[in-house]
Amino acid sequence: MDLRPLRTSPTFRRLWIGTSLQSLGRQITVVAVLYQVWEVTGSSFWVGVVGLVYAVPTIVLGLIGGSLADVVDRKKLILWTTCGALFASVLLALQAASNLSSLLLLLGLVCLQTAFTSLGSAARRTVVVRLLPQDQVGAGIALSHISFQAGTLMGPALAGLLIAWVGLTGCYVIEALCFGAALYGIAGLPSLRPIDQLGKAGASAIIDGMRFIRRNPPLSGSFLSDLAATLLAMPIALFPAMNEERFAGNPETLGLFLSAIAVGGIGASDLSGLVTRQGRPGVVQLGAAAVWGVALAAVGLVDGLLPTLLFLAAAGAADTIAVISRGTLLQLATPDHYRGRVSAVENVVGVAGPELGNFRAGIVASIASPAVSLTSGGILCVVAIATIAARNKPLTRYRIDTT
Repeated sequence: MDLRPLRTSPTFRRLWIGTSLQSLGRQITVVAVLYQVWEVTGSSFWVGVVGLVYAVPTIVLGLIGGSLADVVDRKKLILWTTCGALFASVLLALQAASNLSSLLLLLGLVCLQTAFTSLGSAARRTVVVRLLPQDQVGAGIALSHISFQAGTLMGPALAGLLIAWVGLTGCYVIEALCFGAALYGIAGLPSLRPIDQLGKAGASAIIDGMRFIRRNPPLSGSFLSDLAATLLAMPIALFPAMNEERFAGNPETLGLFLSAIAVGGIGASDLSGLVTRQGRPGVVQLGAAAVWGVALAAVGLVDGLLPTLLFLAAAGAADTIAVISRGTLLQLATPDHYRGRVSAVENVVGVAGPELGNFRAGIVASIASPAVSLTSGGILCVVAIATIAARNKPLTRYRIDTT
């Protein structure tokens, strides 16, 4: 792993520690909220509504936050939105301690917290490129990604233990403490006002950001590559049916499917130095997206638990490499006064693409089978990536100085 940012930048190191704890706390709360909604309602429908409560403010306020990030001091935006999310955590703890059993209040607080984090999400994505020299930006993004993955892997398991040990109130208090740790890292940041060409936030700024992406082939090609991978080959929705067909619905094997992807991703992050020192992130992203498609097509063709897990781990590793290279390219190929809006689009694509991809996978599986959906999706992904590589030469030729 390329650890240079942690060694050379105390500011990045403090921020990384704080955001890593924040990511862990968020995952604990995600599980705690799902558990509490189930306890209050006993309804899978309302548990599913939680996803909608997360998704809508993430998309809408994420775009608004991106336009704000290009006209205000990003440090202040991150600081105040994190304070707002911490306040929402405190309110979640108070409602749990009061045993109010109000579904409307619980969902309202989840929406409030998501609104604050979404408003600051684009600004947070732009910090690494302002703190680190160009040759370390990819390494900083890789470190941020592995902390997120570690939180995703450990947070849900830890949440189950914490719910049993300290209850829902304790889980929400722990998240509030994690937000406090994040504030310590944020407070040490320098002023992060956008460089030059300050404009106004709003719908026109968001539209202007979309036009900028469309006019910039490396950016548009990078986003199209990500959408090709997620829309055409996202496998998560197929796991229950595949587990039922191949392994008699064993819940242990179902859990292993998700774990295999996470393990592959963490393994790729541990070797991130091999990726971050490459000077052509567009080529790396395209290659990783193609491997993602091939690996998932293979999952649809193989039989047996071990081959299935190995190909899922390969897909998880490829996904991580694609995320790191995409994040590096987007930040370095974007002028600073557009970085907030481009980062907001990156966040929206990252949220909406997988969900729509799972929807596509479910439709194809209902018409044919999970195996057909996986294999056809993987093949289509590879074809789409090859088409992008052939038609978008600025993406494949884009270089950064890694010396």
